[in-house]
Amino acid sequence: MAKLGRELRGKGIDVIDLSLGEPDFDTPQHIKDAAIKAINDNWSHYTPVAGYLELREAVCFKLKRDNNLDYKPENIVVSTGAKQSLANTIFALVDDDDEVIIPTPYWVTYSELVKMARGKVVEIRTHADACFKVTPEQVEAAITSRTKLFMFSSPCNPSGAVYSKEELSALADVFRRYPEVFILSDEIYEYINFVGRHESIAQFDDLKDRIILVNGLSKGFAMTGWRVGYIAAHTEVAKACEKLQGQFTSGPNSIAQRAGIAALTTDLKPTFEMVKEFTSRRKRVLELAKQIPGLQCFEPGGAFYIFPDMSFYYGKTDGNITIRNASDLCMYLLNTAHVSSVMGDAFGEPDCVRFSFANSMQNIERGWERILGALKKLS
Repeated sequence: MAKLGRELRGKGIDVIDLSLGEPDFDTPQHIKDAAIKAINDNWSHYTPVAGYLELREAVCFKLKRDNNLDYKPENIVVSTGAKQSLANTIFALVDDDDEVIIPTPYWVTYSELVKMARGKVVEIRTHADACFKVTPEQVEAAITSRTKLFMFSSPCNPSGAVYSKEELSALADVFRRYPEVFILSDEIYEYINFVGRHESIAQFDDLKDRIILVNGLSKGFAMTGWRVGYIAAHTEVAKACEKLQGQFTSGPNSIAQRAGIAALTTDLKPTFEMVKEFTSRRKRVLELAKQIPGLQCFEPGGAFYIFPDMSFYYGKTDGNITIRNASDLCMYLLNTAHVSSVMGDAFGEPDCVRFSFANSMQNIERGWERILGALKKLS
């Protein structure tokens, strides 16, 4: 969708991008200053495969400060973005035909990485009436003798679902009965939370050795292009990920790592200001979405997306184009309203479409006005 949007812009068409998967804010100045200083101080050589010790210590500091979790630097592996952290973990854990349980909707890369590791994806369908969250009963029913890993995100991309401490505790009760199952918790949207304190499943100490936390600097610090992600895991898992990374990419970028130390250990005010703006945008987007006939929209607890059920429009036509599925609908909105979005099929939910509110309030309002106008033409 991003590629198609760029092609239309290249033809002079004003495309409003509601497919964005990154904050539309610049990296805070104090983080940029740390990077500039690192350049001037000649941090320009190869880095340790697992990341600079100072950055791994900074990750431990952050996990204690924000999550009350105790980790040591040997538990941390810093990678070239959280996507590589996910890949390292899955390739380290998943063998041929191992089953990996993934609740829908999920970020598109989850299932593809499992397939690349020659594992088997086991989807658990969740629904908007359950706030797009999996139940303990669903998880237990999906576990078999081949289950190696359960992976999920909170806050979730694309749904915005956020698990409470009580919900995580109920899931933890299930995992206690299956000590061979690892748990991967993707917490990259941790700071973009509209419902209160972030809760991590790693808080349950008896499960901690089987939990792999994945996080990074992209979303909470507006550092998507810097490519810094990390895991916190048992030392055996961390060492396996380090070995893999040593053969793929070696250590992450030196300058980005020095900037990462500043991000994790200094002022979080810019992050909180960004979240404050996202909170205002979420309120406005939900107001605009309610004006769309037939649109069923769950209120996200985190991240910067809404993920409405758009199936009301399947089978409808404007006289030239018939909408059969989410892909057709997204293409219709792109070509007719000149608004880009992402079809839910990619996230395991074919009735939904992801719309981002990581754009200016003006563009959000213009975009939803166009969406309303285009959908009115369908009957």
